[in-house]
Amino acid sequence: MAAGYNTYNNRRSDYRGRNQRRLYVYGNTVRQAEPVPARTPKTRPAQPRRTSRQVVRNRNRAMSISPAYAVFLAVAAVCAVMVCVLYLNLQSDVVSRSEHITALQEDLAELIEANNTRYNAAADSVNLQTVQEKAVNEMGMVYASEGTVIEYDSPSGDYVKQYSDIPESGVLAQSSDASR
Repeated sequence: MAAGYNTYNNRRSDYRGRNQRRLYVYGNTVRQAEPVPARTPKTRPAQPRRTSRQVVRNRNRAMSISPAYAVFLAVAAVCAVMVCVLYLNLQSDVVSRSEHITALQEDLAELIEANNTRYNAAADSVNLQTVQEKAVNEMGMVYASEGTVIEYDSPSGDYVKQYSDIPESGVLAQSSDASR
């Protein structure tokens, strides 16, 4: 009760202009600020101002556009429009080429996948044991032994020049170890 009484006394004394430092408002509301009244501009009686002929001439000259300047502005506007149109054309070319590249990349991915699938199917269908048996037994092929393989350094690159045809029998030279 005493606190409420103190608050009332402080408010009351504040309204009277005393003890302004001790003013405290309890609660969660704050006083709303009063709006400032709008100022009304002072109206002066309308007096026609007289302007000199030179000022009027200067104003008219500033408001008018010379024919050369008008042509320059028209040419500049046409150039700006042309640049914009060319830019849009280039932009559409870039977009269409990007879409074309994306389509080609998708086609390449599909072809690579199909190629890998076919390669794996071909590799799986070949039985290497059967190939070895046919080569050794039916075609007379033998494993390379010492002295039959000649290694040399190729001075010119990755290819060999062939100066004569390979015989139809397919045998260029026969080793003495072939009879084994």
